[in-house]
Order: sequence, then structure tokens, then C-alpha cells
Amino acid sequence: MAGISQRQRELTDLLKKAAESYYAKDMEIMSNFEYDELYDELVKLEEDSGITLAGSPTVNVGYAAVDALPKQAHEQAMLSLDKTKDREMLRDWLNGETGLLSWKMDGLTVVLTYDDGALTQAVTRGNGEIGEVITNNARTFINLPLHIPYKGHLTLRGEAVISYSDFEQINEEIEAKALAENNPGELGYKNPRNLCSGSVRQLNSAVTARRRVQFYAFALVEAAGVDMHNSHAGEFEFLRAQGFDVVEYHKVTSATILDEIQRYEDKISTFDLPSDGLVLLLDDIRYGASLGRTAKFPRNAIAFKWQDEQKETTLRGIEWSASRTGLINPVAIFDPVDLEGTSVKRASLHNISICRQLKLGLGDKLVVYKANMIIPQIARNLTESDTLVIPYTCPVCGEPTKIRNDNGSESLYCPNPDCAAKKVKSFALFVSRNAMNIDGLSEMSLEKLIGAGLIHEFADIFKLNTHRAVIENMDGFGEKSYEKLVTSIRTASNTTPERVLCALGIPGVGVNGAKLLCRAYKGDLNAIRSADETALSEIDGIGPVMADAIVTWFADETNSTRFDRLLECLTIDSSAFENAGEGHLPLEGKTFVITGSVNHFKNRSELKNLIESLGGKATGSVSKKTDYLINNDVNSGSSKNRKARELGVPILSEEDFLSLTGVTKED
Repeated sequence: MAGISQRQRELTDLLKKAAESYYAKDMEIMSNFEYDELYDELVKLEEDSGITLAGSPTVNVGYAAVDALPKQAHEQAMLSLDKTKDREMLRDWLNGETGLLSWKMDGLTVVLTYDDGALTQAVTRGNGEIGEVITNNARTFINLPLHIPYKGHLTLRGEAVISYSDFEQINEEIEAKALAENNPGELGYKNPRNLCSGSVRQLNSAVTARRRVQFYAFALVEAAGVDMHNSHAGEFEFLRAQGFDVVEYHKVTSATILDEIQRYEDKISTFDLPSDGLVLLLDDIRYGASLGRTAKFPRNAIAFKWQDEQKETTLRGIEWSASRTGLINPVAIFDPVDLEGTSVKRASLHNISICRQLKLGLGDKLVVYKANMIIPQIARNLTESDTLVIPYTCPVCGEPTKIRNDNGSESLYCPNPDCAAKKVKSFALFVSRNAMNIDGLSEMSLEKLIGAGLIHEFADIFKLNTHRAVIENMDGFGEKSYEKLVTSIRTASNTTPERVLCALGIPGVGVNGAKLLCRAYKGDLNAIRSADETALSEIDGIGPVMADAIVTWFADETNSTRFDRLLECLTIDSSAFENAGEGHLPLEGKTFVITGSVNHFKNRSELKNLIESLGGKATGSVSKKTDYLINNDVNSGSSKNRKARELGVPILSEEDFLSLTGVTKED
């Protein structure tokens, strides 16, 4: 026997650090792709040497619980799952048994306990033996039942997750808040998993509540006195009957599993919840238990990770993109390659640490892939020239940059408060589709106009027609470009109050918040400006944090003065909100949830806009507050349909909805 090698020692230490960073600090020092490759290498080295070092990630699960939260030992150890990327191996693993194939959710695993029908405790997975108590935070999960019909002692496991759409909105809010508080370099979150982990393990549950965390049950641990008919599928349906959202699953056999895997794969590009693969669980409870476990893995379940399609390409450049918070994000630009059916030529590098770890240099040969078949990533650098120069000055304002260390991860940012990039991002939000909707003003165009001294504040955009000669002679412009731009600005000047509010960049006030405010104040922007924090926070859906941000923004003398000058440039139509709150609108006070495809509308957003214009509210999940669920497949067995039936919520087709409102297709 050769004994332990230096490489095995290095990998054990490196992967321990990566796991600690990922699980305990919500940071990443390497990609999931690289971690999996190094992990598999370590497993092989341990098998060859017959030696496993203490602390090896092949025998330890999760992370050490942090000191800030109370600790709790799990009644039953929480094991990891063995994994494979081989579909045929997954089929053979079934060995003639029936299995349950489900999403492997990518969030934070939580163990819940209910007694006498009430939630009594929530604990994170931690290291599999000891987790962190997060009961008060779990009470804020948006789809978690606090009281259930079953009155015995119930323990279950599930995944806390944040959807991709919520993740994007929350990161925008973080950036907006950082900008308002003059906190340059404030980082958003790299992915929904990191955001969820940081949100769930908060000392202040109010923070968790703002993050729109969802919970999906994937295992029943204990429910005394309930006959599950020796079936994990029976356990899932029992949990569903208690009001839990259960991870999507399908029964499979050796004959059907390959087709079912393909169906999951086809859903990935439009699936809004983060997932890093699938889980295959034997349905027969007693048989699965009889198989026992290894030191780390149970033998009744296995994880499947997608076999990432990889392509070689050449690094042509690094785009250093300055954000409005000052953070300068590196983006790799490479020769286009086809991955998972689309052409890819860019991949975010996230921070300086990852650039250095990859040892990048222009002209290097890269291997690229799509993480979870969605997000372009660099798997490895085959050349490793390590010649990349980190910018010493901001690419926009030319002022010296700084490197900031956040929990061991280095990021580049511009500390100059007057950097034009920070203004560019604010103006880009102002002219965006959901705000003032001004075509022809890309960030590149805005940067040129700001750099030329033509735009200093929002109102200046509506006065660009006074600078015709200057604009027509600017690089990238011309007579036709100028005419199109001025026409677009003129069109945008006739607008609605919610667009104006959304465009201002008030922290937390996006499309939905702006509509809620305009509905409450009948579209009167000056009334919103004059409202105090107490009045604003009483509006359903606003709350004290957003109310404070609104009051603070308008209390700033510069903001208020510039707002007045902006209003002078606009013609605002508030008619859609004039009857709000008086019962004159047909859907006043009604809450809808939309699911599935639509036939009479371009998309679900168009249907949502109609509901809101008629005084209603559209939310993402079915609850006791929901008045109607809109689903053209009225009789489907989807989770939202089942939840609606359990709560007695009527399920409407589009035709039913149009009949209810009196709106015709032509309207």
C-alpha cells in the first residue's frame, strides 16, 4: 500500500475550505463543476490509498453551524446522497423496483417539527448531526403552513429556496439600497442558493420575511399513527394534504425512467426554482430501509446531476463592467460556442478571486459549459497563462480602483462617488421598459451623453432636443438616430404615475410597489411624496422598510427639487387609478394567481396587467387570501390546482375569467 499522497492532503484541505465557504459563509471560491471534479479525484485517491483523513468532505456532511444561532442536534442524522451523471446507471440502480424521481432543489435543507398541529421548531441541516435553530425565520416562509390538520408529532424535511425571478428582483433592491446609502461596492448575491442560505440563517427574521423564501417538502421523518401504505409517494401525498408544497415527483420504473429524465431536462430552461439535478428514491419504504447505509450515504436514494455539455473556446477579452454601486464585474468574452442548443460567448467571472484561480490570460484555451444547463460558466483554463491584468483604474471614470476582501473573496470596485457609471446605471433604470420605456437609450448611449455633459439629472433627458447638433456629431449617433431618440422621448413624456415612481430608483420600489402606491393614492404623485411613514406602511404590500425608503428619498432636498423639474417635463395620465379603493373597479379587493399557459393574452404578464388595471391583485402562490386561480387546465393535478381545491379557491379558465370581468378578447 502506497500510503497517503501529498495530492490527497491538498485536495482534502482545499475541498474543506470550499465547503466551509459555500455552506457557512454563502460564498464560492470555486465553481460547482470544479468542486465535483476534485471531489471525484479525492474519492479515487482515498480508495487507492485506503486512507481517509479526518475532516475529509467524503465523510463529513454540510457545514459547521455558525456561532450566532442556537444549536440543535437532529433526532436522526441527515446524510448526503451518492451521485451519478450516468442515466443508464440510474436505470440499473432501480433493479426492477419502482422509484420516485424528483427535482433536487438547490437551496438550504430545513427540518420542521409540528406538535398538536402547530409549527414548534425549524432547524437547518448544519453538518448533518447538529444544525441551527431558525424557527422564527421559518415562520416567514411565504408558502409554509403554520397550523396543519394532523395533531400528532410530525417531523419532515424540505428545501428552503428562492426563485430565480425573486432572486433577480432582490439583487436589484440590494443594489438600489446600496446606492441610496452611498455604500459603494455593496455586493448582491451570486445565485439564489447563496441568497437563500443567507436569508434563512438571519438573526433578524424581518430580513428573512423580505426575501420571499419558499419551502418544498421532500421527506417525511415521523408521523406516528398514520398508515403510509409502505410508500414514500403515500408520505408525499400525506404532506400535501397537510398544506405543504411537495417537491415535484413522478413514479418511474426501469422502462420509463429515461423518458422521465428527459421530461425534466426539457423543463429546466423555464423552471423558476433553482435545481442542481434530480433525486431517485425507492418507493418501497421497508425495502429501502433494509438496504441500510454507508458512512455518508443512504442506499435507498441516489442523486443525478446533469452531464454538462462542454466545449473548448478561446478567451478574447475581459469586459470590466462597472455597476451603479461601484462594483466592477469581470465578464469573460470568448469565441462563440453552441451549448445546450444556444450560442454562448460570455460568462460572468463574478470576482477577482475566480479570475486568479483560473489563471486567465487573453488567448487562453477555455473549457466552458452551462451550470445546471442554464448559466454559462468556465469549467477550466487549459492554458493557464496567468497574464490577466486587473485594472488599476475604473474603466468609466479613470479614478483608482480598490480591491475589497469579503469573507475571503476579493472583488474590484470604484470608490469614486461621482463615477459616471453609477449615474449610468441609475439612468438605465429610469429609461428601462418597466419604467419610462425610452427606446434608443442604451447604457452605451447614456454613458456618451453623460460624458458630454448633456445629462445631469432625469429631467435633462426630456431636453435633449435642444442639443441636436452636438448629438448628431457624437460617435454612434447621426441624423436618423437623433430623430428616433427624440421621437421616443416625446412618446415617453406622456406617461402614467406608476411608471414615474418605478423609474426614480427608490430602494425597493419596483413595478408592483409603484402600482400599490398609485392605487392607494389614486395616482397622485405629490400625495405619495407628502405621505408619512405610518400612512405608507399601512398599505398592503408596502410595509415599514419600503415606507421608510420612500420618505427618506423624498426628504432629500436634491431629490425633491429634481423630482419637481422632472414633473414639469411630463404629461401624466392618472385616470386608471381614479376609482381605486371605491369599489368602482370590477376586481377591487380580489386576489388572483395565474398558472399554466394563456391563449387570449400574449403572456401571463399581460393578463396580470389587466387584473391590476381592474383593481385586482396578482400573486405567485395560492393561499387562504387567494380569491381565484386562473388555469386553462382546470382539471389538472398540478400543485396549485390541488392547493386551490383544498382551500376551496375557485379555478377559472381564461374564458371564465373574461366572463367574470365582462372583458372581451378584443378589449
